[in-house]
Amino acid sequence: MEQEHILVIDDEEGLLQLVKMRLNAMGFAVTACTNGHDAVSAAKVNRFDLAITDLRLRGEDGLDVTEELLRIHPGLPVIILTAHGSIPNAVEAVQRGAFGYLTKPFDDKELKLKIEEGLSPQRMTREIQRLKSLVNELYGMENVVARSPAMQRLLQQVVQVADSDATMLLFGETGTGKEVFARVTHANSRRSKGPFVALNCAAIPETLFESELFGHVRGAFTSALGPKKGLFQSAHGGTLFLDEIGEMPLSMQVKLLRAVQEREVREVGAEQATKVDVRIIAATNKDLGEAVKNGTFRNDLYYRISVVPLFIPPLRDRRDDIPILAQHFLVASAKRANKEARGFTPAALHRLVTNLWPGNVRELENAIEKAVVMSRQDMITPDLLPSIGTTPDSQLKPLTEAKEEFEKTYLKNVLQLTGGNISRAAQHAGRYRADFYKMLKKYGLHPSSTKVKAGPEVEEMEEEADLTEAER
Repeated sequence: MEQEHILVIDDEEGLLQLVKMRLNAMGFAVTACTNGHDAVSAAKVNRFDLAITDLRLRGEDGLDVTEELLRIHPGLPVIILTAHGSIPNAVEAVQRGAFGYLTKPFDDKELKLKIEEGLSPQRMTREIQRLKSLVNELYGMENVVARSPAMQRLLQQVVQVADSDATMLLFGETGTGKEVFARVTHANSRRSKGPFVALNCAAIPETLFESELFGHVRGAFTSALGPKKGLFQSAHGGTLFLDEIGEMPLSMQVKLLRAVQEREVREVGAEQATKVDVRIIAATNKDLGEAVKNGTFRNDLYYRISVVPLFIPPLRDRRDDIPILAQHFLVASAKRANKEARGFTPAALHRLVTNLWPGNVRELENAIEKAVVMSRQDMITPDLLPSIGTTPDSQLKPLTEAKEEFEKTYLKNVLQLTGGNISRAAQHAGRYRADFYKMLKKYGLHPSSTKVKAGPEVEEMEEEADLTEAER
């Protein structure tokens, strides 16, 4: 990180050099001035992160110097040094824009604390910008995945929960980018400077799980020739990402539950537990609710890890993102392969958008990397791309069919949102209650289940709809 620069103004040469020496020892760059005129001149040609000035300068007023510095650099935190008898003036200085004041004599601890307070807002702003740049550089979040409404909503949720320590559970099919979202959450949290440790629970043999997560002491078992730190300890101060947690054996789930609840782990063979400061983010492509019913996943662990559940939609449900993702992967693949690749022909782009992509974003990335490697020109053509779940000459659905499919899905979603409450659902849809009933009947939907259902209930809805319409 760039060294922070502090401007110090005091007409007492001895005190000035003492403060400069203290600040240098704290790691700051310092410009020292014995009068306000020199300080203002320095401020006109240099960017300072903070200023410290004596309230009483020889032949000058520290308040005037403060105001001049703030005119040059609005928002510059200025700390006033004052004697006990001048505290009212120091309070006035704060009212006129100074950040705060220190009463002489002061020690290093007081000085550092006040400086840290003054620099904190700037540091926070710089850190936010750094994280935004990092996220955009690593994952292209701003320009790649956030165009579709579904992903915009998801990113808003991530922003809301990132800086908390709440345990998260990410649901999503294989290849949707669950680890990417876990890393983005970590990068935007207060733990961003700490480690991000990932474990694929499906890749660890059951006999090694406990040692891998919690570590072991020397002699804990035959092959334990030395101590080993577990992933919980490695993630101390940061985030532990447990991918495919639905594959964790039941024997380990109870031990993980204790670690998550108590924030402490016991190494294999150790007599005492060790406290750990770790945020847990888990992910799964399974229906854990169903796994709980089947007895393959603990109910108490499920509720403990799903404090904040987030669903990452499959690529087929956010097709607006495909062109942007494809271009992003194209640029990255061309750079790695040292090839010229500008984009996709219209036919190639059509194939990308109409493919089903069962492997989601990961499959799309692999397909484009292969296309770039095999391409002999600067535009990717459809023959270089796979045809998954469609045909090369597939066409969009007829308007009427597409509209009906959308309406049916929309009605289901509105009913689920309102818990089957017809009045609220009709309000959301902007329709009269009778009209809404007719739409439900058209698609064979029932308000309580949103499943296809034809029977007495539908007949009752029809009768009520006819009655309401007659009243109108």
